[in-house]
Amino acid sequence: MSSLDAAARSAGVSRKTNETDIALDFNVDGTGISELETDVPFLNHMLDLFTKHGQFDLRVKAKGDIEIDDHHTVEDIGICLGQTFREALGDKKGIKRYASVFVPMDEALAQVIVDISNRPHFEYRAEYPSQQVGSFHTELVHEFLWKLALEARITLHVIVHYGHNTHHMIEAVFKALGRALDEATTVDPRVTGVPSTKGVL
Repeated sequence: MSSLDAAARSAGVSRKTNETDIALDFNVDGTGISELETDVPFLNHMLDLFTKHGQFDLRVKAKGDIEIDDHHTVEDIGICLGQTFREALGDKKGIKRYASVFVPMDEALAQVIVDISNRPHFEYRAEYPSQQVGSFHTELVHEFLWKLALEARITLHVIVHYGHNTHHMIEAVFKALGRALDEATTVDPRVTGVPSTKGVL
C-alpha cells in the first residue's frame, strides 16, 4: 500500500496487550484500499466498507483472544483506528470539520454526524432486530464506535432511523461513517487556519 506509506496525512500504531496484538496503518487521503487480517470476519467486512466509502487506505493486522469472545479485538481496533485518525490529521488546518451523512441500505437508513472537535463525545441511537449477525454480537458496534470517538477526540452521533435486516442496518452505519469522516476531513481552500473561533482544535 505505497500511497499509505508516502501520504502526508497518515499514521500507524502498534498495540500489544495480553488480550490482543494489533498493527494498524491509516491514510486519510487514500483511494479506498484496505488490507484486513483480523479474527473477526464481520468486522473485516465493515472496515472494508468504511474504507471504500471514505476513500481512505487502511491496513489492519490483528490477533485477539477470540476463544473468549470478539470484544477485546473489536474494542482495541477501534482504539487504534481512533489514535491513527487523530495523529494523521495533525493540526487540522483547513479541514471542513463538520459533516452529516445519510446512507440507505435497502430498507435500512443510517445517519452519522461528526464534529472533529477535540471534544470526545458519542451518542448512539440504534435498535437492531437481532442480537447477532453470524457470530458477531451487535453490541460490539457501540463498543467500536465509542472507542473510535474517544481516541480520535471527535464528537460522533450515530442514528439508525429504521430497518428490518440487522446486517443492512450496521452496514449503512459503517458506510455513513466513512463518508462523514471523509467530508469532515476534506481540506477547504476557503478556510484559513483551523475552523474554530478559538483558533485551535
